[in-house]
Amino acid sequence: MTSYRLNRLFDPHSGRALDVAVDHGFFGEHSFLTGIENIGTAVATLVDANPDAIQLTIGQARHLQEIPGKQKPALVLRTDIANVYGVPLDEHLFSHHFPNAVEEAVRLDAVCVVANLMHLPGRPEIREQNVQSIMALKAEATRYNMPLMVEPLVMQDNTSNGAYMVDGDTAKIVSLVRQAVELGADLIKADPTSNLDDYHRVVEAASGLPLLVRGGGSVPDRQLLERTEAVLQQGASGIVYGRNIIQHRDPAGITRALMAMLHSHASVDEALALIAPAA
Repeated sequence: MTSYRLNRLFDPHSGRALDVAVDHGFFGEHSFLTGIENIGTAVATLVDANPDAIQLTIGQARHLQEIPGKQKPALVLRTDIANVYGVPLDEHLFSHHFPNAVEEAVRLDAVCVVANLMHLPGRPEIREQNVQSIMALKAEATRYNMPLMVEPLVMQDNTSNGAYMVDGDTAKIVSLVRQAVELGADLIKADPTSNLDDYHRVVEAASGLPLLVRGGGSVPDRQLLERTEAVLQQGASGIVYGRNIIQHRDPAGITRALMAMLHSHASVDEALALIAPAA
C-alpha cells in the first residue's frame, strides 16, 4: 500500500527513519517507566532532538500533537496492550487492541499504527490474539488508508528469570516476519538477530516492505551504534529504539548520534562524538 502519511515518517533524502518508542507505560511494568516518569518532559526533550517519529499511546499522544508548528516528529500510534513483560508474570496473560484504534489514529493525525505479533513458547493463545488483532486492524487501516506496522516478537522460554526475553534465532525471526507480511503489514518492526551477519535474511523476509529494527533493552553506546550500522548495511530502513534513548543519560545526544548515522552516513566514532561524555 502507498500512503501519503509515510512521507512524514521516512526522510526524503535517506529514505530511513528513527522512531523513538515512548509507549512503555502501556504494558503495566514499573521498571519500564524509568526515564519517562514525566511523559510531557520526556516528549519535549525528544521533540527538541527532532527524531523522525515518536511512538506513543492513545492516552499520551496529546503530549506530542498539542505542540504547535509543522516541524516536529511524526506520531506513530501503539494500538495494543499486553501484560507479557511483568516480573513475575501474571497467571493469566492477554494481548488486545483498541477496537477503534485506527479511527483514533486518524483523529490524532498519526502516520501509522503499530501492533504486536508475539511468539511466546507454550502460549499459542497470545499469538492467536495478536493475529486476530492484526486482521481487525488491517480491515480498518485499509478503509482509512492508514499504514499498519506489525511488530514480530520471538521470545525465549521464561523459566530462567521469570520474564520473557528476546530470542535472536534467525530462523524464528524470519518465519514470524514472513507471517506479518502475509497478514498484510505495510511496515515491519523486528528484533535484531543474535548473529547480525544474518540480518539480510530478515530484510528479505520482509518482501520489499520497509523494515525497522527494534532496540530492546539498554546496551552500551558503542554496542548500540555498531549494531545500528550493521543492520543498516544489510538493508534495514530504520530503527525503533525506546529504552536505549529515553533511559540514556543524554537522550538528545544519542538521538542526534543515531540520526547522523541514519541520514548522513556517519561512522560509529563520528556518532559517538555527538553524545555527551559520562560524568
